[in-house]
Amino acid sequence: MSKIRYQNEKMKRKYFSWCDKNGALGFSAKTMKIKESALWKYDEFTKHQDYKKFNAEIAKGFKKWIDTKKNERTGKTLAKSTQYHILRHVNHFFTWLSMQSGYKSKIKLDDVAYLRLSKADTKIATASKMPKYPTLSYIKRLCEFEIENEIDQRDRALIAFTALSGMRDLAIISLPMGCFDIDRLQVEQDPSKGVKTKFSKTIYTTLFKFDNALIKYVVDWYVYLRDEKLFDNTKPLFPATNIEQVSKEQHTFTATGISSEFWANADPMRKIFKARMENAKLEYYPPHRFRHFAISEANKHAVGAEQMKAISQNVGHERLATTFYGYGAVDNYRVADIISDMDFTDKKK
Repeated sequence: MSKIRYQNEKMKRKYFSWCDKNGALGFSAKTMKIKESALWKYDEFTKHQDYKKFNAEIAKGFKKWIDTKKNERTGKTLAKSTQYHILRHVNHFFTWLSMQSGYKSKIKLDDVAYLRLSKADTKIATASKMPKYPTLSYIKRLCEFEIENEIDQRDRALIAFTALSGMRDLAIISLPMGCFDIDRLQVEQDPSKGVKTKFSKTIYTTLFKFDNALIKYVVDWYVYLRDEKLFDNTKPLFPATNIEQVSKEQHTFTATGISSEFWANADPMRKIFKARMENAKLEYYPPHRFRHFAISEANKHAVGAEQMKAISQNVGHERLATTFYGYGAVDNYRVADIISDMDFTDKKK
């Protein structure tokens, strides 16, 4: 590695240490991967040129380059939203770098300012998009698969619980039995008990009673774990699948039921959702889209500010605006129904 490239990598490592969860800014591992990817793109464009040579012309060139850069998977040019975030992260890095010893006199903030999209493109990149998410009838249909074993029972309860709670997948897969109150249908998302919530917040979530059958799937699963499997409060509400070798002579493995262990991450949960949807010949929705469903469905029935605020708190949002701008947008079909049903007659006449 050349001396210049070594120095570049050294400064990146210093920057990442400052940004990561153990550093000053406390960004998540996911965000750090995105930052690293953005800086690799900059290095690809400049062919690992010394960061001290950064200037306005390089910034402009990089911006033009990513506008023509193609996604390796799709073969299409990068979306404006992707370009926006790449430039945002590279901008943040060089802003930080401009304050570091040996770089203060080399990197000008006026030049760094070119690392952003035009106002028009920024509006395109940051415009809120209407997410597609499942409906209640879709979820009920998805849960109609035949129950032949405890894995089937777990998967059905997992789908139902995700829809009724609106919880994030990481919180669900890390939820111990003791954090679910079966009588009150309330979930205590407590990080001190191992629940992986966003920003390590403690959240109290009551299951939305959208459908009695979905509620029953969850309750029956909890009772099965408690009474049949003898799970205590420390065991997972949605345990990992138990995998065993078929025989000593064979190097193949098979699922033999559930274990008493937590999943290491949310990948198995996403695979379960995908497999169940494929088997039911239904469109695929990742678990997080069920959060959109729960909030949207609850908002349909909200009456007054108090209930609206309760929904927001129930899903872990500190601000009501987050719930309604991030998740609660009314879809276009619903807008048409609402407008069509409005009474525009002047009842005073």
